[in-house]
Amino acid sequence: MGNIFAGSEIVAIGIQIEKNGRDFYNTLFTKSTKQKAKDIFEYLASEEEKHIAMFLKILDSLENYEPKEAFPQEYFAYMKVLAEKYVFTQENKGSEIAGNTKSDKDAIELGIGFEKDSIAFYDGMKKVVPEGDVKIIDGLIAQEEEHLKRLSDLKNSL
Repeated sequence: MGNIFAGSEIVAIGIQIEKNGRDFYNTLFTKSTKQKAKDIFEYLASEEEKHIAMFLKILDSLENYEPKEAFPQEYFAYMKVLAEKYVFTQENKGSEIAGNTKSDKDAIELGIGFEKDSIAFYDGMKKVVPEGDVKIIDGLIAQEEEHLKRLSDLKNSL
């Protein structure tokens, strides 16, 4: 029985999440009227672009990698359900969602939620990539946590 979800597909979802994040923050940058918010949105958009490049490198290393899980089909099924519930895995959702925000505070709240969801997804992703790539994923998680802190600080300052 084949995998319900291959590791490469999960990494491709990570790329889509980052593309939507980039588009989300770029759209917020153009919508915001507060310079402090614009600066953070611009920074976060550029960070998401870097993450796309990191995931593309991981994708190259996956070829026919199979996770060490005792029941990989069940784990891939879990990741599929997690991905389907996460709005940023859907193509072109970043700009659309950002375009519908009513205020910087609303946008920041959404960004905080998206960063938390990304952290949860990437934590799960560590089980489907080769051991050598786990450090890269850990680094991405640390960066997402830093983004979460920046957004929380921005929320408290507005």
